[in-house]
Order: sequence, then structure tokens, then C-alpha cells
Amino acid sequence: MGDPTENKDRTLRVEGLVNGRDLGGLRRADGALTPRGVLFRSENVDWITGNGWQQIHDAGIRSVVDLRQQGERDTDTKERPSWLTTIHVDLDGVENKEFWADYRDSGLVGTAMYFQPHLAAMPERAGAAISAVINAPAGGVLFHCMGGRDRTGLLAMALLHAIGTDPECIVDDYLETVRLGDARAARGERNNVEPRLEELCRQHGTTTEGAFRDALEKFDLHTFLDAAKLTDRDREGLFTWRGGATPTPQRPGNASR
Repeated sequence: MGDPTENKDRTLRVEGLVNGRDLGGLRRADGALTPRGVLFRSENVDWITGNGWQQIHDAGIRSVVDLRQQGERDTDTKERPSWLTTIHVDLDGVENKEFWADYRDSGLVGTAMYFQPHLAAMPERAGAAISAVINAPAGGVLFHCMGGRDRTGLLAMALLHAIGTDPECIVDDYLETVRLGDARAARGERNNVEPRLEELCRQHGTTTEGAFRDALEKFDLHTFLDAAKLTDRDREGLFTWRGGATPTPQRPGNASR
């Protein structure tokens, strides 16, 4: 695959983050690029320093959509700037114990193997996250979970797919977080979990990359949008990325096929 971006370095250079990046600059099916400065992804923003928040401001970001559970948010220790709007959306839905039991016990909660089942079982969760991103106040929007890998990866997949991003670019964006495994581990003062997750996927007949590719291929955007009950306004904002992009013509069914 060639370079999937106009400028390969989409890194969001913010003191305290190692897994932040702009979702702009990725190739779309119509030959255009995803718009820069609109949507960003990262790990937990509680790690951002004072200087880092100034860098966030300089990047044009004015809103953060936090995908973590309440218990995770309760561990935050730092105040956030007064100019920042924070919107909380618990993407997991851990109260659905029946859904999560097998994934928690097997460890597959740390892989993309749960993405499609989650979207099917609890579409309202990802739908609420998309609505929060689309309807956030003016300015760039950054969304995050703890490590910026799974919940953030699921939402990024949906957002990128919705404006017709080249599937290879979507996969590469997901794998960038995997490639940053050592840096993420050092930031959290723990071991790199990527080798273990790769082995876990192989035990289930796939790979880290293969699991994500499968989730992306099976993602039926229009079925999901209907199940999530997103409004016409939400859909317009999604297909144009908050008005920053020309929508890609949509067709029923899985547009990635």
C-alpha cells in the first residue's frame, strides 16, 4: 500500500500524549482527503500537562468526548481549562453483563473482535458517541478512552467509514496505535500488551489486524444508523464531519464492499 495520507505525520503533538493524532489527511474513495483540524483521537487526556493544554488549544480543539466509564473518570486528578467543553459518553455499557461476560473472561475485550457484536447489541452506545462528536460546540473535537485503542478505535472506524475513507487508510489508522505499543506502555509504566493480544487473536484464528479488518468489512453503516436511531441532523453532521467535508454518496448496505 502507498502512503495513505497527504502528510504521513498526523501526530497531535501534545505534552503528555503519545497516541494522539488528527483524523484528517486520509484518502477517501472520491479522491479527496478527510478534513484536518476537525476530529482527533487520543488516549486519556488526564495525562496532558499544562503546556499540553496550550498545545491542544493551538490545534483548534475546543471539545473533548470522553468514552470512559464513570469509575475510570473518577480517577482523574487534574483540572481542565475553562475554555474546554467535556462531554461524557460511556461507550462500553458494562451494565449489560450478559454481553460482556465472555469478552471479559477471555480477554477479547482488548481486541477488535468485540466491535461488531457490540455495535449490534448496543447500537445506542456508539450512536450516542457519534451524536456527541457531531453536535459538540464549534471547534475541533478530540475523543478518547483510556489507552486510545479499543473504544477510541471503534468510534474512529465508524467516523472514518461514514465519509468514505479508503478502508486501507482506516486499517492503517487503527494499526498506528498498535505500532505505538511500546510508547503507550512506557507512558503507563507497564508492559506492552500488544504481543499478548496478537497471540490471543491467533488462538481464535485471526490476528490483531485481521480482527479489525473483519469488523470493518462487516460494519453495515446504514443498518447501524437505523438501529442507533440517529436523527437526520446527526446523519448530516456525520456524513459531512460537522460541515467540514463534502459527503460521499451513500448507498444501502455495507459501503466498504
